[in-house]
Amino acid sequence: MATEGYDPRQDNQLDAGIKPHVELLLSVGIETFESCEGGEGHAFHEPTVRFHGDRSVGFKALAAAMQNDLHPSELRRIWPINDGEPTGPWWEITFRPD
Repeated sequence: MATEGYDPRQDNQLDAGIKPHVELLLSVGIETFESCEGGEGHAFHEPTVRFHGDRSVGFKALAAAMQNDLHPSELRRIWPINDGEPTGPWWEITFRPD
């Protein structure tokens, strides 16, 4: 859930290489909660954004990314297993590195 008063677009912690992707998703009403520009020394191998939403939101994110030439490479619906129980689900979209 979003923290009241928090605006990811103003977050200086966002990796520069993923910030435009996060900003685009926010602009179309998608609630992101984790992102990384990817690469050596980063949490993900490829540029990745995780976000909340129902079954349709992933396709909304994919359409926005494609329409804005962000070069998405994968769209995933994820149910992580924590303490032996499935949690989530949430969405994850990855992009081809530029």
